[in-house]
Formats: sequence, structure tokens, C-alpha cells
Amino acid sequence: MQKQGAVSQMLEGFKIVEGGITSAKGFHASGLYCGIKKKRLDLAWCYSEVPANAAGVYTMNQFQAAPLVVTKASIAVEQKLQAILVNSGVANACTGEQGLRDAYAMRQLLAGHFQIKDEYVAVTSTGVIGDLLPMDKITQGIAQITDWQTCTEPHLFEQAIMTTDLVSKRVAVETIIDGKVITIGGAAKGSGMIKPNMATMLGFVTTDAAVDPHSLQAALRQVTDESFNMIAVDGDTSTNDMVLVLANGMAGNDLLTAEHPEWSKFLAALHHVCQELAKKIARDGEGATKLIEVQVSGARNVEVARGIGKTIIMSSLVKTAMFGKDPNWGRIVCAIGYSGQEMDPNKVEVSLGPINVFKKGVPTHFDEAQAVKYLEEEHIQIFVELGLGETQAVAWGCDLTYDYVRINAAYRT
Repeated sequence: MQKQGAVSQMLEGFKIVEGGITSAKGFHASGLYCGIKKKRLDLAWCYSEVPANAAGVYTMNQFQAAPLVVTKASIAVEQKLQAILVNSGVANACTGEQGLRDAYAMRQLLAGHFQIKDEYVAVTSTGVIGDLLPMDKITQGIAQITDWQTCTEPHLFEQAIMTTDLVSKRVAVETIIDGKVITIGGAAKGSGMIKPNMATMLGFVTTDAAVDPHSLQAALRQVTDESFNMIAVDGDTSTNDMVLVLANGMAGNDLLTAEHPEWSKFLAALHHVCQELAKKIARDGEGATKLIEVQVSGARNVEVARGIGKTIIMSSLVKTAMFGKDPNWGRIVCAIGYSGQEMDPNKVEVSLGPINVFKKGVPTHFDEAQAVKYLEEEHIQIFVELGLGETQAVAWGCDLTYDYVRINAAYRT
């Protein structure tokens, strides 16, 4: 299959292209059905032709699933990965010593099949918490992978990692560094149990750039704070979630570090990939009909701006108001007030898109019908001005619908 590279947009020194996890040189991926789920694809893999420098960030939930423990152990050896194995349908979380043995077995099975070191394999799982993995099915699934050095089927990878997701999520960009074309691509899954500081989501980013592993880890942490840690669907934080970045160096550029003169170009491209994947997760919230974007400005520091943005985006009352097309600014102001962040009620301004609804501690006179019409849109923006400083932050979430309750009430049945 030919890799796609049609240019669709140019931004900040990089261009957005059609593609995903296999867009960068030397990466292959696909997905298959091994019988964990009733019908849908449930086993995905990604392979780099050469070992890649690797970085990862993980859920803040103290019940960290066995695959996270194993993947951390893999990266800790040489800070390199060459393959990723993902199963969906069973999370392998809260499964004790057997779950840990199964996660290590997954790693060993794929490493043996691909003929690479055990510690070059990351394993990840997503699905129902508390169930043991059906290792016989996973073993048979791995045996079905016959073309890992040539196969380029990112759409099957994207489908196989999904649980309650309604749509697959991918993004890719290109930039020029040291005169070489650098590609960064990614795929993600996530729909429910989404809260800042990592949630029920998995993110996989690949690049053919040569990047120092310590600089790569620092970059991932920085962009995660501005992307995956700024989304919310329902306020729950899962046990399994991680974002991995693999940089295999096959583009041929000089090794990138924070001191490299074109480091900012790489960072901007990585930031875009992670932010777009995060926004796609927020929009695909279980039963969601709208993407809600909260822009907070005028804060004294970034912690205040992020704290207020995330509080608004996690408010069930704000989310239901957006679903009902109700311009109830009081719910937004209430969330700002209980965020625990520094603010002065007499300086706060709130707008729904272009419509100012609250200013200097009191409501403004606005056209209710116009506000309702604005809330019919699929992408809603809420602007908050604190009037205390120069710092800003953006958070993303979705509305809370009847379908969210239906989906989660029957998740295991």
C-alpha cells in the first residue's frame, strides 16, 4: 500500500499531510481480529525497521495496569523501542501477578516473532478492568502477523485499538530540519473515562527524526501538558493510559536536542500532532454531539489558566447546558468560582463565541435567540478573560448527552 502524503495545510514551519502512524520512514503497522471481542478488530501492532529512541507518559491513576509496568520496564533498559503490541477489549488492569505475567508474556511473544529484543517491545491494553487476558487468543493473533517488515495498514491499527470510540483518530505532519524531510504521525483511541492527566486513552506517535531520548522525553512531557492533559469527557481517570513516541532517525537529520537551532520546529510539529489527537478524543466523547473549547486568558500564571479551563470543561452542568443549547452563563461562572484558582469576580468576562454574556461581575444584555443559535454549532468556544495577567490556556471537552448514560450503563453487558 502506498503511503499518502497530500499536503492540506501549512502552519508554523510544518505542513499537515494525510497519514498517521506509518507516515514516517521505516514504520509499519496493522490490526487484526484474534477473538477477544465478539466481532471487531482487537489486536494491533506497529514495527520500526530499526530500534527507535522512545519516550512515554502514563496515567496518574495509582492502579496502574500491568502493561504500563512492563512498557516502563522496556523503555528503562535502553530508552529504545522497536515494536508496539496493543490489545483491545480487556484492560489487564487489577489482575495481580497473573496479569503481570501475561503482560510480560505478550512482550516476549511479539519479540520472538519479530526477532528483536524483549525490551524493544511496548505492550498496551484497553477495555474491561479486572478480566484476565485470553492469552491463547493473543498468542494465535501474534502468529497471524506475517508481514511486519512491509505492511502499511494504519487504518487497521486505528480500528483495532478502539473500544467505545465511534471514529478512528490519526494525524501527520512534515517539516524540514537540516535540509531533511521530517515526518511525525500518530494514532490514538479514547472516548470515555477521559480526564486531564491522562485518561482512558492511548496515543502512539512515530517520527523518522533523529532525536536524543532525554530531549524527546522532555518534549513529550511539555506537549502533553498542553494537549492530552487539557481534555476532559467525564472526569474519570483510567488505569491503562499512556502516550508513546518513537523516533527512529531514518530521515537522516543531525541528532535533535533542545540546543539544536531547529529544535523549535520539531517541537511545534510534535505539539500539533498531540494537540490534534487530543481534540479528536474530546470530540469523540461517548455520545457527544459537540466539541467544546474553553479559552482562558488574563491569568497570572499557566497553572491558574489551565485550572480554570479544566474545571469548566469538566462541569457536568456546563456540559449538559451545551448539549441542550442553553446559554446558561451562570454555570460557567460558578465553575470558575469553585475552581480554587486565583480570580477577581469583578474583573471576569465570559463570552459564548462572539456573544459576551458576563462582564465585571454582572450579566450583560445579549440576544438569547442568537446565543441559542450559536450553541447549535458543532464546535463551541467559551472565552474567559480574568483581567489579572498575560497568561492563557486552552482546554477541550464535549457535551454530556443521553447516549453517554446509555453507553456506559451497558458497557459490560
